[in-house]
Amino acid sequence: MILVTAGLTTTSLLLVRRSVEGNVRQSIAENLRNSVSAFQDFRHERETMLTSDVALLAYLPITRAIMTSPDPVTIQDASQDVYQIAGSDLFVLVDRSGKVVALHTKTPGFTHEAAEKYFQQSLDEGRSESSHWWLGDHHLYQTFIEPIYRGSRTEGTLLGFLVIGYEINDRLAAEVSKVAGSQVAFSSGNEIIATTLTPDQMMGGNIQSLIAGSAQAEPHDSSLGKEHFLATSLVLSNSPTTPVRLNVLGSYDQATRFIDQLNRYLLLLGLVAIVVGSGLVFFLSHTFTRPLASLVGGVRALEAGDFHHPLDPRGGDEVAELTRAFDRMRQSLLKSRQDLLESEQLATIGRMASSISHDLRHSLAAIVANSEFLCDPHLTPAQREELYQEVRTGVNLMTDLIDSLLEFARTRESLSPAYGNVPQTIQRAVNAVRLHPRHHDRSIDVLCSTSVAGWFDSRKLERALYNLLLNACEAAPTVGGQVEITAAEIAGTITISVSDNGPGIAESIRDRLFHPFVSYGKENGTGLGLAVVQKIVQDHGGEISVERTGQGRTVFKIMLPGRQSDSRSGHEVPVGVRSLVPASQSNSGDRSISHPEM
Repeated sequence: MILVTAGLTTTSLLLVRRSVEGNVRQSIAENLRNSVSAFQDFRHERETMLTSDVALLAYLPITRAIMTSPDPVTIQDASQDVYQIAGSDLFVLVDRSGKVVALHTKTPGFTHEAAEKYFQQSLDEGRSESSHWWLGDHHLYQTFIEPIYRGSRTEGTLLGFLVIGYEINDRLAAEVSKVAGSQVAFSSGNEIIATTLTPDQMMGGNIQSLIAGSAQAEPHDSSLGKEHFLATSLVLSNSPTTPVRLNVLGSYDQATRFIDQLNRYLLLLGLVAIVVGSGLVFFLSHTFTRPLASLVGGVRALEAGDFHHPLDPRGGDEVAELTRAFDRMRQSLLKSRQDLLESEQLATIGRMASSISHDLRHSLAAIVANSEFLCDPHLTPAQREELYQEVRTGVNLMTDLIDSLLEFARTRESLSPAYGNVPQTIQRAVNAVRLHPRHHDRSIDVLCSTSVAGWFDSRKLERALYNLLLNACEAAPTVGGQVEITAAEIAGTITISVSDNGPGIAESIRDRLFHPFVSYGKENGTGLGLAVVQKIVQDHGGEISVERTGQGRTVFKIMLPGRQSDSRSGHEVPVGVRSLVPASQSNSGDRSISHPEM
């Protein structure tokens, strides 16, 4: 199919191109002749209009009054108004003796001497020409001469001559190009005066050959730049000093572009034939393989967890029966999955309720028992203070448990980040841990630079560090227990590590270390401490991990995100909390926190 289509397309292209090229050449030649004819009509109408204009200007009283003055300077100054009325590119007043007494031009470089020379040549040419051509300083003017009389033309006295000139420039060339419907170039001798050709087409010696050769009325081939033209010439002036020629060019390449477009259409037709034929083959193949493809898509969707991928069980063949069986199996799996999720949710609620009720009962029992002891009137003040502290400890345990549960219900938007100093937050957490009497024997070392700072919620970060330090102190041995906390800023990331020399993490809870209600070996632990730490760190856009675990060493590592410049405060804002920074936020100060038991 491809070979046959390519052969037919190539043959069609060759035949069409050969036939069309001859017709295009004839059409361009005919258009050039029509263009020359249209320009001649345009030229005649333009010269008639301009001749009438110059005659009207010469007949104006102000023009005749100016020419009565014997002073050339006065004439030069007074003729400025008439020059403005004329709106021409060249305005010349000549006295009876042929001397230029006033000269106005829009382009500098045209002198009185040049004007007198061209005026004398125009007089020598006589009145046979309706207009004359003057060239000065690379500017070509088509001029019109009209005598100025005092009184009537037949009986009056000759005062001088009025010369009005209009420059042949690119703007006029563009107007002529529109009239002729082709590219044009005005030339005088070997110099291009005005043209609509592009700079690339003007480069090279071909343009000089075109304007320097003899004028040819019949269209002939000419190459300018990289474009092929058919050209014809029209002589506007045969003056030996100022020969002027109009060259009209029709682009052969532009006229034949439709051939290339036709070639593309034929190629596209051949391609369409190939595509349609291939589409027919694929349609027949797809008709037989569609049910199997639908079944395969359903299996892949089920593998990705999509239980609602549409299937097409239509038909009575084996593939359709297999599709219906797979759909029934999928619905059964979906129902089993939903039942399993519901059971797991109920189990999770039961474990949470059991853990919370146990902790609350333990604290309530202590509060009730100590409250009853407080009723004894025989207690000493020291005994009452001890019982009061026990009651207060129970209340604090219940409050901390409730606060930990509420922390999971808060969204990330509850953060209140401010630019703060990390060592200060660490120190407040360390001081809070040291208030526990049972941890006085543990050594807590703080190793961090005072320049570590960033955007974070000081209160919540302090809570997370407090939980980690409390865990570390409880894991460290009573004698020789050592806890170390370090902070540093590396490549824009704030890293905080908390380590202890305890026995390490039990193997049974390592995979569930950050899950809620997971605790091991703690008498009063709720299993919420590390879960709260992970949530606070993630709300800041950071990560927490157990960097290294083993006998005698446990290291928890917090990594907060890098900082970005904030234009409002001049500080830098972490990527994870940038959207949460308020419009005006002062540095965080000391805030009181609750200290939950781990």
